[in-house]
Amino acid sequence: MSREARSKEFYVLAAFFALFVLFLYGPLSAVLILSFQGPDGGLTFPMHGVSLRWFYNLFEKQAVGDFGASFRRSFMLGLMVMVVNVVVALLAGLAFRHRFRGSTALFYMTVASLVVPSIIISLGIGVVFQQFGLKPAWYSSGFGAHLTWTLPFGVLIMFAVFNRFSPAYEEAARDLGATSWQTFRHVVLPMIAPSLVGVGLFGFTLSYDEFARTLMTSGTYNTLPLEIYAMTTNVTTPVLYALGTVTTLFSFTIILIALAVILVLRRRQARIS
Repeated sequence: MSREARSKEFYVLAAFFALFVLFLYGPLSAVLILSFQGPDGGLTFPMHGVSLRWFYNLFEKQAVGDFGASFRRSFMLGLMVMVVNVVVALLAGLAFRHRFRGSTALFYMTVASLVVPSIIISLGIGVVFQQFGLKPAWYSSGFGAHLTWTLPFGVLIMFAVFNRFSPAYEEAARDLGATSWQTFRHVVLPMIAPSLVGVGLFGFTLSYDEFARTLMTSGTYNTLPLEIYAMTTNVTTPVLYALGTVTTLFSFTIILIALAVILVLRRRQARIS
């Protein structure tokens, strides 16, 4: 391939990446800037001064919307999904290291929800709860709906991890007299710990901002994505942008914490090896 051809490919890819960054961070930047709108400003440019009024307004009593409660619900739901996601994905990864009857069918049943429209799953779960006389709620039907979205990703990640995991480490531990639990606790778990943190982070973030699978299953009380969507129809002040800025910073903080944990685990693993 000639240098001229490589240069053309490079510029094409660079232009595509620039457009990707623009579409990804352009709207986010607009929301961030408008969240500092002055007291007399509106929802669009130009800005009328700069202030922190709309951030303070988040913690005041609102005529519409309940930011604090919806955030707590989304946060707790994300934690619940994260814990179950890590445990089930880990157990599934360990189980599928060995062939067993029905493993192929079970695998395809697990990942099937990824190709089903989310709103259909949400509607189906809501209808089933109503048919059984159960009241949909974010901690029951919503929790189950989120797991249908996060678990397949967690399972697939653990499959990839264990496909690269050499059984030689476990064989060496057993040769040295370690029991199955000791081998898992002191050999397998430390080596896959960074991946488990990634599975947990993935499950939390997917649940935290999930809208479609929550729409018909959250019951009376909204999660944060539903609350934000409801606000777009009746909020006429930049407080909506302030909420978007705060939630975005919270998401980035969670990601940075997870990356720091992964870095610590990898350094500890390097010192041990």
